[in-house]
Amino acid sequence: MLNKLDAALSFHQNALRVRGQRQELIAANIANADTPNFKARDIDFKTAMQAATAGVSREALVANKTSPLHLDSLPSNTISQSGAPGEPLFRPMVQGSVDGNTVDMDVERNQFADNGIRYEASLTLINAQLKQMLAALQP
Repeated sequence: MLNKLDAALSFHQNALRVRGQRQELIAANIANADTPNFKARDIDFKTAMQAATAGVSREALVANKTSPLHLDSLPSNTISQSGAPGEPLFRPMVQGSVDGNTVDMDVERNQFADNGIRYEASLTLINAQLKQMLAALQP
């Protein structure tokens, strides 16, 4: 029983952990927006989640295309694709700067807000899942 409970909640646990790490990186980018030669970093969420859930049963995580009109998964092009899965990567420079800093505050603010909303959504999903489990246990 405990293994099933752990398996049911591990995906959300991993998602919250990766989102938390990503929020810290984005906050560091914003804090260092005026630091000369600072290179903005980010996490490719999809790759990090695949690495985090490698030990979890993949059957529950596979999404099937039920229509040929559905779009295929697209690779993230916002982050330089190098390094180990889930490792912080350097963002490509959007606009050059004299001091070598690659932080674009518009991008960082948007990513910070987007990641925060997705973190809250994960909390809402895990809360709903726990409520369903508690309801099932009630006599």
